[in-house]
Amino acid sequence: MRTKLASIGALTLLAVVLSACGGKQADTTQGAATPAQPAATAPVAAPAANEPRTIKYLDKEYKVPAKAENIVITGALEAMEDAIVLDVKPKGAISVGGKFPPMFAAITGQSQSIGEKTQPNLETIVKLKPDVILGTSKFPAETAEKLTKIATTFPVSHISTHWEANLRLLGELTGKQAKAEEVLKQYKADTEAAKKQLGEKLKDKKVVAIRVRSGNIAIYPADVFFNPSLYTDLGLAVPEEVKAAKAQETLSVEKFAQMNPDYLFIQFSEDENTDKPTALQDLQNNPIIKSTNAFKNGKVFVNVVDPLAQGGTAWSKINFLKAAVTNLSK
Repeated sequence: MRTKLASIGALTLLAVVLSACGGKQADTTQGAATPAQPAATAPVAAPAANEPRTIKYLDKEYKVPAKAENIVITGALEAMEDAIVLDVKPKGAISVGGKFPPMFAAITGQSQSIGEKTQPNLETIVKLKPDVILGTSKFPAETAEKLTKIATTFPVSHISTHWEANLRLLGELTGKQAKAEEVLKQYKADTEAAKKQLGEKLKDKKVVAIRVRSGNIAIYPADVFFNPSLYTDLGLAVPEEVKAAKAQETLSVEKFAQMNPDYLFIQFSEDENTDKPTALQDLQNNPIIKSTNAFKNGKVFVNVVDPLAQGGTAWSKINFLKAAVTNLSK
């Protein structure tokens, strides 16, 4: 009996040992089939949802949030015009005479005024907690420095030839790059169509755009105001007076008469002539001015686009091109 029990015990012990060895082998085999187990490594933190990114604008790099949702526009009416084109609604925007002009009604319904063009209200801008500030290249260094301490600030260029870079900047900030490119492509197509429509009609004609400011006649260089639309895009001849202009220059009535344009576009805003509200009428009724070809032949066009339009922006160029071609075709 004892011999039988000992045999049974030995067999049981052997079975236990074999079972243990088999289990261990199974575990080892399973581990070898998946050598890199995620659970065996420390968890990796997900990237921040709004991790900064770099945007290049006019050969300079700027750090901005991945999503620039709160945009404040100050000083740069150019950026305000671009916002119309891309349907961007800034959290803070420029007011004119204490209110938002009708020209910007489509984008300023929920915006807060951050002051006038040349007088930004820094306290208001701080309260708005902007992700990005669109300032202007016209700001003095002191103002630009104060804005930069609030948020990344872009000195949006007021130079007309930078209009494409300005539009692309806003498109990249807001995720509307495709729309910006579509606008640029369409404008170039419209320009080519306009040139074909006008043909050689204006080959020997002098076409000029002026702005009436503080009651004076102001002209601009060929790459400022609406001049690039006339002389670069439509390929019209550049008058000598425009070639000679280094910046905004005031022309006397006598010099304007000597210039003697055949076609004249006048931009007149009451906000820029508060001290001389009748300046436009005075100009139109001046006998010396009335002796010029444009006035004699009925080729004077006043405010063919909103008088606040800056000229060198996508909105200005799109709308001025349509109006210019319509009037120059008469």
